[in-house]
Amino acid sequence: MANLAKKVAQPEAPAAEEGVKPRYLEALHLVERLHRRLLDVIKDEFERRGRDDVNSVQALLLYNIGDKELTASELRTRGYYLGSNVSYNVKKLVEMGYLHHARSRVDRRSVRISLTDKGRQVHDIVSGLYDKHARTIEPIGGISTDDFARLNQALVRLERFWTDQIRYRL
Repeated sequence: MANLAKKVAQPEAPAAEEGVKPRYLEALHLVERLHRRLLDVIKDEFERRGRDDVNSVQALLLYNIGDKELTASELRTRGYYLGSNVSYNVKKLVEMGYLHHARSRVDRRSVRISLTDKGRQVHDIVSGLYDKHARTIEPIGGISTDDFARLNQALVRLERFWTDQIRYRL
């Protein structure tokens, strides 16, 4: 009877782990690997154009800023970058003439950043690369609109799950 009580108290945890855990760990590995591969794809595009003035992280940062005027902390809170990564790259991009920076009129402690014409050129290269991918990913990559809809839905759910882990200390 004691053995039966033990079995009831631990409801099928090993079976659930065998089903979900390997797939979850594979997804984590793929997310990390895909981000690195995206940076490689961007780097390759710039190398093909003979451009070595910005690295792939900086090019992606310029793409994500786009037409907006933001603070470095807004870039961080949008989830694009880690704090030290943003600060370092923003400083470099300002020094190299890819970003304007100016003190906010409302909060003088805050610095607002936006693209210069040089920064806009880098943004346009990444945007063009993404446009090319959007045209060719289904016929060449075999990934359909429906595939992306399911993938994006799952990724949003994963992000929400992780956010809840932090917010509610689950």
